[in-house]
Amino acid sequence: MSKTAGIIVIGNEILSGKTKDENSPYLIRELRDLGVNVRKISIIPDELRFIADEVRTFSTSYDYVFTTGGVGPTHDDLTMEGISHAFGRRMHRHPELEASIRHFYSRELIDGNLRMADIPEGARLVGGKGMWFPVVAVENVYIFPGVPEILQKKFERIKETFREAPFYLREVYLKADEGQIAATLHRVLADFPDLLLGSYPYFDNPVYSIKLTLESKDSAYLERAHAALLSQLAMIDLRPLNAGL
Repeated sequence: MSKTAGIIVIGNEILSGKTKDENSPYLIRELRDLGVNVRKISIIPDELRFIADEVRTFSTSYDYVFTTGGVGPTHDDLTMEGISHAFGRRMHRHPELEASIRHFYSRELIDGNLRMADIPEGARLVGGKGMWFPVVAVENVYIFPGVPEILQKKFERIKETFREAPFYLREVYLKADEGQIAATLHRVLADFPDLLLGSYPYFDNPVYSIKLTLESKDSAYLERAHAALLSQLAMIDLRPLNAGL
């Protein structure tokens, strides 16, 4: 079974449309490449109750939880406090984080910057070596900032922690209507219930009108399903445009 993940995007600026969410698409792509199955994405406001409730629910539902946003020094940065509420922990100032922040800001340090060293008790620092500010994790929840450039740098440092068996993929392109192939797809899934089968229509593409994707972590199982699909498509006189992908 694939490990599962949920992503929680925290920020009023996302919900109001002032800022575009770049973090969840990045995490989805990276986690899929690592063999992790993302099951849900939630976008919530900078409010303690929402953060605590969503983190608590996600933590019991998925193997990994990734939060983005709300970890800076300002009034609306409530993610750490919300996560501490979710797990019934107190906040404390972590000495290692405090030392890193003092070193980073040096003479420009102000008291507000030190707020970023306040994290839930019992939290772990992940990927700390060589990072001026490591990823903070509480149980199965990994806490990331909302700035895409920083999130990506942090995730790159720790992503091998999450590597699983990969997903194998086959793609089939057709010039057809989805109604023509619906029964065929049902039959293939009945014979291969563990197959991840997707059908995606295109209306403005002059070459093909449907892309089918077949995915599995078992390459042999995938190849059998792929062969069965091609055989059944041939029976209704549909020839894939590029079945070998």
